Amino acid sequence: MPQLHSPAGALWVLQALVSAFLAILFLQSGIDKVVDRKGNLAWLTGHFAKSPLASSVAPMLTVITILEVAAGILSGVGSALVVLTNNSTVAFYGALLAGVALTALFFGQRIAKDYPGAAALVPYFLLVLAGIHILSRA
Repeated sequence: MPQLHSPAGALWVLQALVSAFLAILFLQSGIDKVVDRKGNLAWLTGHFAKSPLASSVAPMLTVITILEVAAGILSGVGSALVVLTNNSTVAFYGALLAGVALTALFFGQRIAKDYPGAAALVPYFLLVLAGIHILSRA
């Protein structure tokens, strides 16, 4: 662990915190989709009923669930590795996958014309972009 009150220490803290945040965000969301797949599928079917994606809700739910769980696991393991070994490689790939997941979610919200829902994703996406940059630093 580097001295906290230094540029290296600040970077270490940023890497640990951003990856821990992404782990919590995506594991909670992904696990909810696994545990309550039926409820999520019902809600999403209604949400996309009048969109061109109406016929592909179930496969989309499967894909986004896999993306979220994978991003959460990589971010969680990556956060632990940052803390224990000062290596941010796994956390970097977790953030990258988080960016892909958020882009997919944003696409779906825009297609469904849920503009407030799409707008709510923007702060998370900005955090992911900053996280990718922070986690790319050695």
